[in-house]
Amino acid sequence: MKRLSWRALNDQISGLTEDQVLELLNNERATERRVSHLQRLHQRYCALRDARERREILRDAVKP
Repeated sequence: MKRLSWRALNDQISGLTEDQVLELLNNERATERRVSHLQRLHQRYCALRDARERREILRDAVKP
């Protein structure tokens, strides 16, 4: 996986899926280990996961 600068990361992160962000997070953990990148990736991953989980919960809540 290509090394992303801070600017490139922030330009691309909003268009990535939950799985893509998780892949970047795991790659960063295994290679570069840059704290600022890890924090940003984790923040975005949690936001995406939270949104998915909320949709799942609400979908179950509105079933007849």
